[in-house]
Amino acid sequence: MTINVLFAAHIDRWETYRSPLKSAFSTLGLSVHLSPEIAAAEVDYIVYAPNSPLQDFTPFKRAKAVLNLWAGVEAVVDNETLNIPLARMVDPGMTQSMTEWVVGHVMRYHLGMDRHINNPDHTWEPHTPALAAERRVCILGLGALGSSVAQTLKSLDFDVSGWSRRPKSISELTLYHGANGLADALSNAEILILLMPDTPETENTLNAKTLAQLPDGAFIINPGRGPLIDDAALLTALDSGKIAHATLDVFRTEPLPQDHPFWTHPHVTVTPHVAAETRPITASQVIAENVRRGEAGEPFMHLVDRANGY
Repeated sequence: MTINVLFAAHIDRWETYRSPLKSAFSTLGLSVHLSPEIAAAEVDYIVYAPNSPLQDFTPFKRAKAVLNLWAGVEAVVDNETLNIPLARMVDPGMTQSMTEWVVGHVMRYHLGMDRHINNPDHTWEPHTPALAAERRVCILGLGALGSSVAQTLKSLDFDVSGWSRRPKSISELTLYHGANGLADALSNAEILILLMPDTPETENTLNAKTLAQLPDGAFIINPGRGPLIDDAALLTALDSGKIAHATLDVFRTEPLPQDHPFWTHPHVTVTPHVAAETRPITASQVIAENVRRGEAGEPFMHLVDRANGY
C-alpha cells in the first residue's frame, strides 16, 4: 500500500528535502508518494514547517500526524484546526551543530579570547585563564539540545549545572528545576546558556530581577529563542557592567532591525540565527522513522505536549 505524504513546507525547501526524504523512506522499506501537491482527502502524513501556506488542517480528515521540520512549534501548537498528533523535530544533525556552536562560544568566554582578538592598542597584558573545572556554566533548558551541550561541556571538565521546568536526571550534573530552583541555578552561572522553548511561561525568563541574580560579570549565550530575554533589561545590565557580555543568535524580530541597539553595543555579539538548523539528511531519517511508526501502530517520537507548548 502506498503512503501519501504531503510536503507542506515553504516551496523553496522542496528541492532540498525531496531526495533525502525519498532516500530515507526507501531505506525503511516504505512505499511512499511524496509531493507538495496531494489532495487533502488522500493525505496520510504532513511534513510541515510553520511558515507554510498551509494553516487550516480541517480538510485533512485521513491524516495521522503532522511531522514538523523545525525544532520550534510555537507558531503551530495553538492552531485550533490541528487535532491530530504533532511531532516536533529532534534532529541529530541540528543537535550536533548547536553543541559545536555553543561550546565554541563558551570556550571564547572561558579563555578570554576577545581581549586578544580585539586589541587595537597592542597592549601586552598576560592573563592565564582558569581551568575548565573552575568555571561555572549553567544551561537553562535540558531538552535534547541542552542535554547534549551539558554533557559535552562536562566532558571538557567544566563545572556544569542545569535548570528545567520539571525534574530531569542527567548523571554527574548539578540540576535545578521549577520556579524555586531558578534563582539557585542563576547564582551559579558565570556563563549562562539559554536553550528553552518559546512559550508564554518562558517569555522574559531573563528580566531585571533574574539578571540581578547572576554573578557580577556573567556572560550570556542565547541560541534558544529571542523572547527568552527582556531586551531592555539586558541592555541595562550590560551598561552597568552587571553582565560582561552577551552573544545573541536569536531575536524577537528577525532579521534584527538595523537600528536595534544590540548591533552597536560594545558588549553584545550578534550572530544571524546560525547556531543550528534542521539538516535535511538527518531530519529526513527522523521523519521517515515516524511514518514507519505510524504505519506499524507504534508511538510517534517527539510528540508535542499541547498543554506545555512543546
